[in-house]
Amino acid sequence: MKKIFPAIYLLILHLSGVTAQTSFPEAEISNGIIRAHLYLPDAENGYYRATRFDWSGIITNLEFSGHSYFGKWFEKYSPTINDAIMGPVEEFGPVGYDDVKAGGNFVMIGVGALEKPDEPGHGRFKLYKIADPGSWKTVKKPRQIRFVHELKGPDYSYEYSKTVRAVKGKPVLVLSHSLKNTGKKTIETTVYNHNFMIIDKAPAGPDYLVHFPVEISGETGGLGTYARFQGNRIVFTENLAKSIMVNPVLGFGNDRKEYNFRIENIKTGAGVKITGDKPVDKLIFWASPKTICPEPYITVKAEPGKTFKWEIFYEFYTFEPEN
Repeated sequence: MKKIFPAIYLLILHLSGVTAQTSFPEAEISNGIIRAHLYLPDAENGYYRATRFDWSGIITNLEFSGHSYFGKWFEKYSPTINDAIMGPVEEFGPVGYDDVKAGGNFVMIGVGALEKPDEPGHGRFKLYKIADPGSWKTVKKPRQIRFVHELKGPDYSYEYSKTVRAVKGKPVLVLSHSLKNTGKKTIETTVYNHNFMIIDKAPAGPDYLVHFPVEISGETGGLGTYARFQGNRIVFTENLAKSIMVNPVLGFGNDRKEYNFRIENIKTGAGVKITGDKPVDKLIFWASPKTICPEPYITVKAEPGKTFKWEIFYEFYTFEPEN
């Protein structure tokens, strides 16, 4: 009778979608000032194998000066749940989706070629069948990890590179991207960083301030009773009991200075400044009970044979906390 229980337990795990695997391909980088733990892309054993976000650069935790950043913000985990991911992760818009009929393939950069089902439109929260995951290469060094994703298709092919680097002697993390178009058609899409920020494991609420480069305006209904616009900041009035989302108006133009946001935990005195080297097309601000997420979008365009590059910088700092 005792031999039956383990078998039943494993069957329950299988039916519930829970894997018995407790370790995934991983690595750490450090410059002696900041230290980051990452999960690595792997089509068979990777922590994240869904079809929404780029598989590279998943930072589960980053430590600086006794403070922690990022972390698990979701309740349910499976490698194929589209939102079960952590860190400064990126989502590209689908490439070639409208050009193919049901049964054909479209491309998600950093994921691969996906099979298009019979549906009215692309579902960003949907799990698609991966027709071709492409190939991943990871190059690890003490202060940086370089991820290279290569996909070869009849129309769309690319070599996508992302380097996660801790800058020598500074509390700065840099994400350097390069998209080389090796196919026949122009790749034109958008990408944004979801910035699943958690500082010192604090729940989303009055412990946080979010700063923008200019005064913000626009409809505030998505904030509910939980937060409000205040000059160039979003101020929280109570802890979130559900997710909120707004589209702040910042008057975005062709000025990369607008890619400049700060998130601070005013209770513990820890913050991060997020800047980019490309103009922001639009901004969405989303938060859930456990994470704070400014989401700046940029345009990515690479003609055949051309390469498009961009960078995002995370500068970590401390300050005197409020009483």
